[in-house]
Amino acid sequence: MRLAKSVLLPEHKKSAMDNDHFLQDIENCLEVLQAGGVILYPTDTVWGLGCDATNAGAVEKIFAIKQRAGAKSLIVLVAGERDVLQYVAAPDLQLFDYLETVNKPTTVIYEGVIGLAANVLAEDGSAGIRIVNEAFCKHLLKRFRKPLVSTSANISGQPAPLNFAGIDAAIKSAVDYTVQYRRHDDAIASPSAIIKWTEGRVEVIRE
Repeated sequence: MRLAKSVLLPEHKKSAMDNDHFLQDIENCLEVLQAGGVILYPTDTVWGLGCDATNAGAVEKIFAIKQRAGAKSLIVLVAGERDVLQYVAAPDLQLFDYLETVNKPTTVIYEGVIGLAANVLAEDGSAGIRIVNEAFCKHLLKRFRKPLVSTSANISGQPAPLNFAGIDAAIKSAVDYTVQYRRHDDAIASPSAIIKWTEGRVEVIRE
């Protein structure tokens, strides 16, 4: 339910409300994710639809919500470099040094991805994986101990919402749980950069 006049709340009250919701949201998300459900949650970029990235059935639910063909790959979020090493066969470790230098959330297209649901991957077996630093995502990922799908919270073909208020009601009603934390953050978000890393060189797919 959208709170009336939420944009008029003073900043300190928004922060207090967010802090109140943070831990309860984590617990609620874990319950839904472990049951193979779909959450609507704030990420380090735009609000996203999320699920267990190792659960093909859960991924199918996201495709159904977005009314999107399953042939398109999805971005996956992880908590740290160790997770990349777990789900990518022999990544170039120099890439991690490069990622330390970037200021914008950056998704990397990795080849040789293992352990994720097949319908997360592109036809060539690659997947876009991003290490997150945003507090809510990182805490949830560490507690869940599995990667999460993150795809923009919109019907396929429609613009990605720039904040929670811009999310279509049909999306909100279709998920199993909507996070309370950061609902009142009306800052304009933008998608991540996307790169490929080949033999020590960066290929920019999306700036």
